[in-house]
Amino acid sequence: MPVSTTDAIDKYRGRPGKNASYNSMVPNKLRAAAFIAILFLASIFCQVDRILPFILAEAIKKDLDLSDTQIGLMTGIAFAACYTLLSLPLARAADRGSPRLVLVSCILVWSTMTAMGGFAGSFGLLAATRFGVALGEAGAIPSAHALIARRIGPKRRGMAIAIFSMGIPVGTMVGFAAGGAIADSLGWRMSLLGAGAAGGVVACLVWFVTGPTPSLSPAPLVREPALQISRRLVAMPAFRWLILGSIALGFASAAFYAFTAPFLMRTHGYSAGEVGMSFGLLQGGMGIIGTLAGGRFFDRAVRANSPRLLGPPSILLILAGGTTTAALFVPAGPLSIALFVPGMLSFAFLLPGAFGAAHLVAGAGHQAMASSLLLIGSGLFGPAIAPLFVGMVSDWASANAIPNGLGLGLLIAPVASVLAGLAMRVADRRIGQDIKISLSRSDQGHPSPSV
Repeated sequence: MPVSTTDAIDKYRGRPGKNASYNSMVPNKLRAAAFIAILFLASIFCQVDRILPFILAEAIKKDLDLSDTQIGLMTGIAFAACYTLLSLPLARAADRGSPRLVLVSCILVWSTMTAMGGFAGSFGLLAATRFGVALGEAGAIPSAHALIARRIGPKRRGMAIAIFSMGIPVGTMVGFAAGGAIADSLGWRMSLLGAGAAGGVVACLVWFVTGPTPSLSPAPLVREPALQISRRLVAMPAFRWLILGSIALGFASAAFYAFTAPFLMRTHGYSAGEVGMSFGLLQGGMGIIGTLAGGRFFDRAVRANSPRLLGPPSILLILAGGTTTAALFVPAGPLSIALFVPGMLSFAFLLPGAFGAAHLVAGAGHQAMASSLLLIGSGLFGPAIAPLFVGMVSDWASANAIPNGLGLGLLIAPVASVLAGLAMRVADRRIGQDIKISLSRSDQGHPSPSV
């Protein structure tokens, strides 16, 4: 009997166990709206504090006399390694204890470290504060998702997570626009200090609005070691190609976001405020449109029983590789910004489909592990290596009097974008077969493990 994506959705749709505490669900629309609104606000500031060094990079470089290689280290390895490696432990802490306490603690940590960055007088101190920001932000998404799962009923849970996730493009837009404007008028240090102080206020609001978090008593499931689950998922062709595509996407997006603002300032003479208002607002808008459109396309493809779930996102990534390459060499600033737009859109458009497809392939009870593996793929290698590579190429070009060195280094972004699109197209051809394997495993009496 043929296996469809609709069958997989029906089989793996999350339902609370019979022992789950339904008192944990938000009882009315007003309280639900306030609950989601405050988590959305936390998501915005999480992204603002993460993105600020990108728009402030030029000012920081001049004030602290840094090289592009050091900027790449600060925005790459100093953040990515800590953020990715601590995400899983903090997620387990949120699951086993109070996600509210984990989330508020994380907000306080990253806000404090952001503010301390405003006092840094050297590269070492500034990089240390970025480690602290990464430590706090590593637990933000897992603990917020755990709160949503305990407070929002399953019929509204998907939309709640979608609204929370919208904080990423909105935070990017706010970070670029407000951070650039404040940096131009008051300096980069005040941008970091202001963001840190605002984050402290958000932490207090989250604590009072979310309220005490009731515990859940899910039905016991057979436990399988996390390493064994990971090895089995990676052994599935579709999932393996999804991870490879995520790694390539990490290289493309990390280089793109770390150095596009400095590129526009140096090559086309824009100020930080001008880049924030143009590039930042476009990035936020394209992120919102891409996320909503990508989620809507994926839902429609599943309902239509389509065997191809990642076709349009993969094509857009490949096309964006061409436009981004052109953006790095055109002589006019406005045209360069316009040619960056497909890249902005493609990154956001892929995310709902990539995570949705990974959840379908992984099967019941494996969705969190599937998300973690994709996040590690996209969040560790690319952000750790790509900004450093761009900075080293830029410094080499400057030392050898080669023009547009930053643009040459940024070529890693369109190349990685094309590779991500190609990997997702291969994964798309294998998804249906691997979903059938997951369904067959479940039907044969292999319960989905709790991880």
